[in-house]
Amino acid sequence: MATCDECGEYENLPYQCRRCGKTFCGEHRLPENHDCPGLSEWNDPGGVFDSGFDDSVNDPRDAGGTADGVTGRVKRRVARETGTGGLVSYFRGNATYLILAAMWLTFVAQWIALGVGGPQLHNDLFVLRSDALGNVWTLVTSVFSHDPGILFHIIANSIVIFFFGPLVERAVGSKRFVGFFIVAGAAAGLGHVLFAIVTGGPTTGVLGASGAGFAILGVLTVWRPNLEILLFFIIPMKLKFLTWGIALISVALVVASGTGGVGGIAHLAHLIGFAIGLIYGNMNQDLANRAGGAGGIPTVTRGPGGPRGPGGPGGRF
Repeated sequence: MATCDECGEYENLPYQCRRCGKTFCGEHRLPENHDCPGLSEWNDPGGVFDSGFDDSVNDPRDAGGTADGVTGRVKRRVARETGTGGLVSYFRGNATYLILAAMWLTFVAQWIALGVGGPQLHNDLFVLRSDALGNVWTLVTSVFSHDPGILFHIIANSIVIFFFGPLVERAVGSKRFVGFFIVAGAAAGLGHVLFAIVTGGPTTGVLGASGAGFAILGVLTVWRPNLEILLFFIIPMKLKFLTWGIALISVALVVASGTGGVGGIAHLAHLIGFAIGLIYGNMNQDLANRAGGAGGIPTVTRGPGGPRGPGGPGGRF
């Protein structure tokens, strides 16, 4: 099940254009029916049929296997695989799963860092901390990192992203979805640590994709508030009741504690991510019809909980 990139209709047996890499229904599958940009290259058989084995014959610069010839072949291969119909085109529409893979690879890297350099190296590489904002890379790495001591942390976030991420990606496109995910996650984490600095709270740190996950839920709360889900894979309920219920609980905990985190969970980061999602969803209402529908019946578990992670009192989110 996929959405046609031309008309937006859902297609049980979608077609992927070999020229532009996009997905279409039966009516728009032919290049001339979706104004395929690859049609302008059709008169260049080298870009379609040439396997590259005879480059040295066709291009005198490649003769003899010189360094320039090798460079030329590499450049042409890169251009071919990253262009329309190339290898990279197969990843279009699957950014959610690439993000999940990046999260789990980062999780492995966290364990390696702990084994090599201990908690200090781990925190310097993966935790966004209020006392180390100069480690600017942690704005991004913290979004993909999770508490290495609690497997449920990454599993819970993976479940949310796996079931809900494709709905938003389908509507906004893969590139915009990746940008939204990273910016929302980084902003949620940064907002949490800045709150600790401004209020004079204790040193805190955050890591986890929950901020980005709540941003995704925020978008869908605007676009599909009555989407039926299964809490804990058992209890049927509407999405809006889950998201607004969690938001209200988070607000109560933040107000009662006077800090952004309670019990090692960065509730303020959750709220910031959720707010970003609500704003984004309202600003892009025209895309709402492309999120959900047939093939989009997600399931979710509750947000991550438990003891705090290596990030300190702010914990994980």
